[in-house]
Amino acid sequence: MSGHSKWANIKHKKAKADAAKGRIFTRLGRELMVAVRHGGPDPETNFRLKIIMDKARAANMPNDNIARLIQRASGSQEGANLEEIVYEGYGPGGVAVMLELLTDNRNRTASEIRHLFSRHGGNLGESGCVAWMFSQKGSLVLERAALEKSVDEVMMDALEAGAEDVQEDEDTIEILTEPARFAEVEETLAKKGYQFAEAKIARIPQNTVELGRGDAERLLKLMEELEEQDDVQEIYANFDIPDEILASLGE
Repeated sequence: MSGHSKWANIKHKKAKADAAKGRIFTRLGRELMVAVRHGGPDPETNFRLKIIMDKARAANMPNDNIARLIQRASGSQEGANLEEIVYEGYGPGGVAVMLELLTDNRNRTASEIRHLFSRHGGNLGESGCVAWMFSQKGSLVLERAALEKSVDEVMMDALEAGAEDVQEDEDTIEILTEPARFAEVEETLAKKGYQFAEAKIARIPQNTVELGRGDAERLLKLMEELEEQDDVQEIYANFDIPDEILASLGE
């Protein structure tokens, strides 16, 4: 299993714990506010807002909470000082890492992120240093345990709906689309009864770096501490950790 899918699967397993801490709801609330600020409160005309609302529902955020956040964002200046930033760098073993952040203090955030990279054997790089290694794709993630259909049936439905590729691991199935067809594919599959654990425009690595145990341990620690940083919204990386090493690390 490689970088994007592997990290997504690890995060998915930890999602309930994050939700219990309230971290994921806080993060989604910030995303909702920025989406409303940029495109208005109507998800029918604001596709970015629609995606984030779907993410919030997949994380079991109550509909009333979502509605209150949208109402608050459309009627106030709250969140107006949040700035969207993309940071790029290298983790242990030369793994390319991209971060999407929302911050109200660029200097503070840059200092904190640079410190985390340095502490775990990586370094924060210049803009564009690793972006070329990733492609933007629509990503629709299904939990295998919740599916009543076989993988072959899911693949057939996805490809008929216009998806580009379908990838699987032991816990999830990920449907990839061109960004321009993401909404169309999501809507078509939703009408067939599919419920997504995650739906977003993601950065998919074009190739991966296989890690040994030492670098894998350091990289996962870096990824976990970046996840806990309040300003970090999304993390993408191009690592590959052999399953036997991942199992020995307790993931």
